Amino acid sequence: MRRLRRIAMRIPTAAAIALIYLASRALTTGCLVVAAALSGPQSRFGAGATLGSLTMGWDAQWYWLIAYSGYPAQLPLDATGRVAENAWAFMPVYPWISDALGRLVGGYPVAAPVVSIVAGYLACLALNALLRGRIGRVAALWAVVFFAAGPMGALFQLGYAEALFLLWLMLGLLAVERRRWGWLYPVIPLMAFTRPGVLAFSLLLALYGIWRWMRRRHDPLPAREIVHIIVNGLLAAVCGLAWPVITALVTGRTDAYLQTELAWRRSWLGDHGGFVPFDGSVRAAAMWFELWGLPVWLGPVALVAVVVGAALMLVVDRRVRRLGVPIRLWAASYLLYLVAVFFPQSSTFRLLVPLSPLWGAAAVARSLWWRLTVLLLGAGAQWWWIYNMYALGNTFAQVP
Repeated sequence: MRRLRRIAMRIPTAAAIALIYLASRALTTGCLVVAAALSGPQSRFGAGATLGSLTMGWDAQWYWLIAYSGYPAQLPLDATGRVAENAWAFMPVYPWISDALGRLVGGYPVAAPVVSIVAGYLACLALNALLRGRIGRVAALWAVVFFAAGPMGALFQLGYAEALFLLWLMLGLLAVERRRWGWLYPVIPLMAFTRPGVLAFSLLLALYGIWRWMRRRHDPLPAREIVHIIVNGLLAAVCGLAWPVITALVTGRTDAYLQTELAWRRSWLGDHGGFVPFDGSVRAAAMWFELWGLPVWLGPVALVAVVVGAALMLVVDRRVRRLGVPIRLWAASYLLYLVAVFFPQSSTFRLLVPLSPLWGAAAVARSLWWRLTVLLLGAGAQWWWIYNMYALGNTFAQVP
């Protein structure tokens, strides 16, 4: 074992991560192939499902539509006259890059998974760089293993924008960690127009600036850094609010983006009124507990308990504290953002993927058995997710 460890330590980091990533992609591919074989007449994909049809299923179809025909100038309406689900809920960077590559490599359905695979590998490199200085080389590599082969590992080869968003996010967090503020000026707009979430990054920068200001006697905060932090925070806020403005200008409706997002919520709750911050999380908690046959009031109580527990973990847990302030502030900002604006439903596990830097806390433990257990549980959870969302995938609770 020690000899294998010495050999492994001599492998260049990029090569070691490449081996980890290839093994993880082989695992995911095997799971998708089996899921395609198990797909039956009741599944969304039918009895003739293939690896390709699963890869380009669900929301991947929306990104493909954007690449093919762009965004609608007139919002579609449902039978009741309300705004129906449409492409404005999805950002353009991923489909545009995939479309450009598709013109070279055989079409969009080939290019989109390639973009996800490449972005996922680069995100693994960035995650390793983000964690290595905090928890060491071996633990950082284990965090990459959990990240690449974990419950949402399939996103690294599906036609979804998550892998590309994770790349921008890891680069953004790395820039904050290393105080390379110039990196953020291109990364923030790319993040903003790949997937929602950049408003949480704006909050992270605000909290980070306050933290640095409070520690300025021990950790000098020159005026140049203050300017960069403030400007990047404002840039993230402006970019985060830009898409609703663009949607309004193109469609002629000031509430176009908000109504588009609410269209997905109506699939679960029916006519629930307009958007109110935090209302979606409370309604979802009550809805799920009712569906599970439990008292409805327990839903909001459980939600509060989860939020408090997460806050305590970020503040108290020594393994999480080792990851550094930027990662902890990001986790807090993103969780607050999710609770404030999203409606937790079957896509919740996917929406939690931007918290992936926290895998570093699971990797800190030196016990090999612990790490192998986390790996096996993560890989098993990945199969469970693929099986339910793709092999079955025929109810409202099986939308990835």
